[in-house]
Amino acid sequence: MNYQETIDYLYSRLPVFQNIGARAFKPGLHTTLQLCNHLGNPQEKFKTIHVGGTNGKGSTSHMLASVLQEAGYKVGLYTSPHLKSFTERIRVNGVSIDEDFIVEFTAVNKSYIESLSPSFFEVTVAMAFSYFERCEVDVAIIEVGMGGRLDSTNIITPILSVITNVSYDHVQFLGDTLGKISFEKAGIIKNEVPVVISEKQENEISEVFDRTATERNSEIVYGADLFDVSNSEHKDGKLCLNIVSKTSGQLMYPDLNLDLAGDYQLKNIFGVLAAIEKLQNTEFKIDKEAVYKGLSQVQKNTGLKGRWQKLNDKPLVYCDTAHNFAGVSETMRQFNSLASKQKRYVIGFVSDKDISSILNLFPQDGIYYFCQPSNLRALDVSELQQDAFKSGLKGNVYPDVNMALKAAILESSQEDTIYVGGSTFVVADLDQL
Repeated sequence: MNYQETIDYLYSRLPVFQNIGARAFKPGLHTTLQLCNHLGNPQEKFKTIHVGGTNGKGSTSHMLASVLQEAGYKVGLYTSPHLKSFTERIRVNGVSIDEDFIVEFTAVNKSYIESLSPSFFEVTVAMAFSYFERCEVDVAIIEVGMGGRLDSTNIITPILSVITNVSYDHVQFLGDTLGKISFEKAGIIKNEVPVVISEKQENEISEVFDRTATERNSEIVYGADLFDVSNSEHKDGKLCLNIVSKTSGQLMYPDLNLDLAGDYQLKNIFGVLAAIEKLQNTEFKIDKEAVYKGLSQVQKNTGLKGRWQKLNDKPLVYCDTAHNFAGVSETMRQFNSLASKQKRYVIGFVSDKDISSILNLFPQDGIYYFCQPSNLRALDVSELQQDAFKSGLKGNVYPDVNMALKAAILESSQEDTIYVGGSTFVVADLDQL
C-alpha cells in the first residue's frame, strides 16, 4: 500500500471517533498496552510530558514544545485531532511524521492490528510512540485525547503532568458534573510525578486535584498561584504581556509576546510558565531567551493552526477551533470586543453535542451564515438554522464553510468583522488554512 491507501485502510478498518463519535469511543488502557508491548514498549524509551484538560491543552502542548525546541532539545509532539492532514498529529521539532513511516508501521503490524481490533486513536498513539523512539527524541509532549484516566495516552509515566482546566465537554463519556469530569482529568496524575494545574477553579475541581495529588504523593502547583499579568495588549498580531510573580511582586517576564494571540492564552500561559519552571528544576536547561523566542513563534515552530487565527484584514476575519461552552465564551468575548461596523458569523457544529447553550453566546444582532463540516458527525445545516432561530439568530444556509465565508466576505464592507468557528471540523475545512 502507498500512503493514501494506508490512510484509507486505517480510516476504513478502525473506528474513528472524529467521524462516528460514541461508537468509536473505547475507554481503557488494555488494548493500547497490548499494542505497545507488541512494539517493545517504545513509550518507555524517552521522557514525556503529559498535557490534559478541557480547553487549552493543545495550545499548551504546542507552547511547551516550541520553548523546548528553542532550548535546543529534540521534541516529539503528539496532538489530536488533525485539521488538514493525519501527519499533523505526530511531529518532531515541528516537522510532521514521514509518510513512509506510516506506511511501514501499518504494513509491519497489520496482522496484529487486525487480530487486536484497536480503535483508530489507539493505533495512532502507538504509532506516535514508535516514531518518537525511531527519531530518538529527547522529550515528547503528549496531549490527552479525551478525559485522562482511561485515555489511550495514559499508559505513559511522564516526568511532568499538566492540566489546563475543567469545563463541561463530552459529558456523555466523562460525567455530568465538574467533580466527575475533574476525576477523569486527574487520572493523568502519577505517583510521585509533579503536576501543574494552569488555573485555580471552583473548589469542587481543586479538591479533586488536591486529593488525587496527595493520594499519589505528587507535588501539585497551580500556575495561577505563581504568576499574574500586570499588563496585556494586542500589538502587531501578538498578545503582549508583563508577567509578575504573585509571591514577590517582581516582574518576571516583561514584554512577553505570544503569537497565539487569543485572550484565553492569558489562562494557559500560567501553566506553561509553571511547567517550564518545574523543568528548569530538573535536568532541562531552558533560559529566558528560549522562553521568549519559543512563545513568540509557536505557529512557525510547531505548525499550530486555528487558534484565534487571522485569515483576512479588510474585512477582518478570524477563525477559532473553540467548540464547547467555555471555549466559545472566551472567543466570543474577544471577537465581540473588536471595533466593527457589522459583525458576521460563519458557524457549524457536530450533531452529538448539545449546542443550545453555545448558540445563546452569539449576539442576536449579528448576521449568520450557517454551514456544516465535511464530517460524518456533522449537524445538518438546516437543523442548525432551526436551532439558531430559537435563540434569535437568523441567517442563510450553505453546504460548506468555504461557500459560507465567501458569501460573508462578498456582503461585507471593509469595516465589518467575520468569525468562523463552532467546531474544529468547520475550521479544518477552510481552504485558506
